Amino acid sequence: MKRLVFFLPLIFLFVFISCEEKETKITEDIAVYETVDKPPLSKTKLSSEFKDYWYNGDAEITSYKLEQARYGEIREGSAVMVFVTEDFLPDLQVKADNYSKKNIPVLKLNATKKFNTGIYPYSIMQSTFYPVSNNEHALKVTASVQDWCGHVYSQLNNRKQFELISHSYFQGEADQNYKLNKTWIENELWTKLRINPKSLPTGDIDIIPSLEFTRLKHQEIKAYKAFAVLKDGMYMLSYPSLNRTLQINFETSFPYQINSWEETSVNGYGSNSKTLTTKATRLESIKSAYWNKNSNVDTGLRKTLKLQ
Repeated sequence: MKRLVFFLPLIFLFVFISCEEKETKITEDIAVYETVDKPPLSKTKLSSEFKDYWYNGDAEITSYKLEQARYGEIREGSAVMVFVTEDFLPDLQVKADNYSKKNIPVLKLNATKKFNTGIYPYSIMQSTFYPVSNNEHALKVTASVQDWCGHVYSQLNNRKQFELISHSYFQGEADQNYKLNKTWIENELWTKLRINPKSLPTGDIDIIPSLEFTRLKHQEIKAYKAFAVLKDGMYMLSYPSLNRTLQINFETSFPYQINSWEETSVNGYGSNSKTLTTKATRLESIKSAYWNKNSNVDTGLRKTLKLQ
C-alpha cells in the first residue's frame, strides 16, 4: 500500500568532497513512496523547535570520553556521535544527490569509536538512517570494525524483510547474506530517542543487538529477547541470553542530547574472561557544517571537541 509521509525537502549545496552534506530548508511538500510493511503507525509531528534545530544546515557533533572493554581489560579512547538530517533514496537506500518528492527525510547517526589494545588500534563506525516520521524501522544500518588483524563489515537494509550482508576475515563468519523478519534494531533506538524518547519500546521485546556488539563478540546477527525500561532520562536494555545490559542517559528536554552510556557484558576469553562495563561520558557538543571544515585552519575545532 502507499503511505503519505510529510517531507522536509533538502536544497543541496554542491561541494565536491566525498562526505559532503547538504544545506536544508523546510516546506510543506508531501512525499509518496511504496511500502510493503504493515499499516503505518502514527507519524511524529515535527515541531518548529525540531525544524529549527535539525534543519538549519548544521550537524550536531558530540565527543565522549571512552572507557572501552576489550580482551578482558578497559581501554581508554574517544567516541564521537554525529547527527544530521538528509534526504534518502527509498529504493537504492543511499543518500540522495538531488531533490525529489519520493525521497525520504532521515535523521542520520554516524557513531565512531577509537581506542588502542596494546600496540594496535581499533576503529569502529556505525551508521543509522532513520526516518524523521518516526513510524517505521531504520531504512539502513551499517557497521565496520578495523584493527591490525583485519576488518569486518555488516549492512542491514529494510525492504520486504531485513536484508543482511556481512563480510569478515574470520573463517567462521566469512561472507554471509540472509534475511530476517522485521523487528526492533538497537542501532535505530539512538536516533528514535533524539526525535521522541517517549516512543522508545518498553517491556519485553525482540531486538537485534548493535552491529558493533555482534561483530566484536562474534554473535549471530539476529533478534534476541530483551527487556526495555524508560525512566527519568534513562533508557535500559537487558539481554538475558547475552548477559548484557545497555544504559543510555539523556537530557529529558529537547533536543534530548545523550550525556553518557554504559554497556555491561562478559568480556575477554578463557582465564581473562570477566564482566566489564564500557562507559562513554560526554565532553563537548557543537553544531557545525563539518563537511566544509576541511582546511588546516579548521583543526582547532578538534580542540574544541577535546579530541586528540
